[in-house]
Amino acid sequence: MRILTVGAGAVGGFFGARLATAGQDVSFLVRPGRAKALEARGLRVAGQGEELHLTPNLVTAGAVGGRYDLVLLSVKATALHTALADIEPAVGPDTAVVPLLNGVAHLHSLVARLGAGAVLGGVAKVVTTLNDDGDILRMAPPAVILTGELDARPSARVDAIRGVLAEAGIDSPATEDIVAAMWHKWVFISTLVALTCLMRGTVGEVNAVAGGADLAAALISETAAVAEAAGHPVTEAELAFTTSTVTSPGSPLTPSLYRDLVAGAPTEADHVLTDLTLRARALGVATPLLDLAALQLRVHEHRLAAGRP
Repeated sequence: MRILTVGAGAVGGFFGARLATAGQDVSFLVRPGRAKALEARGLRVAGQGEELHLTPNLVTAGAVGGRYDLVLLSVKATALHTALADIEPAVGPDTAVVPLLNGVAHLHSLVARLGAGAVLGGVAKVVTTLNDDGDILRMAPPAVILTGELDARPSARVDAIRGVLAEAGIDSPATEDIVAAMWHKWVFISTLVALTCLMRGTVGEVNAVAGGADLAAALISETAAVAEAAGHPVTEAELAFTTSTVTSPGSPLTPSLYRDLVAGAPTEADHVLTDLTLRARALGVATPLLDLAALQLRVHEHRLAAGRP
């Protein structure tokens, strides 16, 4: 299978490295700065007992090298508009595009630009980050990509993609409703983002003080209520997992959005939190804590736009 991984950061770089190591024909669409670093050092993955080092096949915007069978879109939402223009020449009538972004707003943009037939749903579950050298550090066991047709119908192309992922050691269980799965991931990540950004600390730091666990529980109630009102109720098992994750004592966990915030960088706040609160308002669901977190992040973005990091 000819695969284009859009981005070679912590998520795309990890999954792309797994696929390339398994013998798939993988190219990485990267920006010039990332290309230079990868040309000098190679693509490296370490952690959780895994050590990968490969010389990646790199392509840049305007030179994607024709059509691909599969496009894994692993950019941040802030780069989505540019990425769509970059990948358009890579998408043909038989191409499947699997987005690995949080939230669901990107689906509309993808379908509008690339056509409904090209776009699948996608969920990534992986805990990775880039170190100072640009290497990928894997910090926890999950290595999962869920995918499926947006209308939930059975699909031979989805089965083929899942098979390729499994051969690369990437778990890809069958998913009855990928849009629901995307909503459930959204509940998890928006809870984690709101908790850490509001309190400016790790999960463990928040839960080390009185009221921290109560805040986490209140945020879960809000995010889950929005998903249920939208027609995608979260299962008890998933709620239990989210609860245990965001109330874990001593946990060093933070989402990448929080790390961008404390680094004074632009964030995906609009895609992850603001969009959720707007949907909540349209559905008549009260989300005062999420509204507060989204407002705080909008102030951060306003400060950056005004040149005051």
